[in-house]
Amino acid sequence: MARDENRSRSATDRVGTICRALRRAIIEQALEPGAKLPEDALGERFGVSRTIARHALGQLAAEGLVELRRNRIAVVATPSWQEARDTFDIRIELERLVVRQLAGRLSKAQIAQLHAHVDAEDEARNGPDAISIRLATEFHILLASMTESPILIRYVSEIAYRCCLTLSLFSRPHSSECAINEHRLLIDALANGDADTVMSLMHHHLDSVASRALVAQSKPRGRDIMDILAPYADLPRPMQAASRDAAPAGSKAGAGKAAG
Repeated sequence: MARDENRSRSATDRVGTICRALRRAIIEQALEPGAKLPEDALGERFGVSRTIARHALGQLAAEGLVELRRNRIAVVATPSWQEARDTFDIRIELERLVVRQLAGRLSKAQIAQLHAHVDAEDEARNGPDAISIRLATEFHILLASMTESPILIRYVSEIAYRCCLTLSLFSRPHSSECAINEHRLLIDALANGDADTVMSLMHHHLDSVASRALVAQSKPRGRDIMDILAPYADLPRPMQAASRDAAPAGSKAGAGKAAG
């Protein structure tokens, strides 16, 4: 039985590794909307079976980052504008719940962790846009994780990543400084324990993020998936020091910084 548990844990870990890598590659636009994600290529790149690769694609499909089509063909998702707006509206209500739970309850260490993350966002401000968008999204996921509510963590993470893909695809040129300043205001309100104020700030912040987005078309690059995923195959866990590294070759830097 212990051997079966270890085997199951190993498979889960490998699925998680593939999901983290693909998630970053999609959000940073190394993999563009509509790009095919063959199970055999993923298995070869990550040294896993097609079954493990299929489970990872299924998890990303649940997050809205991947579309599963007939004949087991998976492609990077292409959200429509209306889907994007609806997703942000749902996200606003979820994250109002998050900050209501956290207001006045964060430890000094948690406040310091949030400030450190926003400092990382600030450092990335003059770098590739996709990196700024990803870091801004991870700020919100970090907030959700501090609630210690499995339901909130799960749903905020999934919907935040969907919004992150939307921003990577549709954002118009805009300085990420606005989002960074808004994140700092959120931290201050959380530390002060004013639930009504922080809920209002979160609503305004995410609504402003959504309003900064504008449909923009991307040009296909036609690169091989094996080459695209090479820099993502051995990534550390999210929201660690590597979150501040530079984007891999081929990631898009001109989509704009309507960061969340």
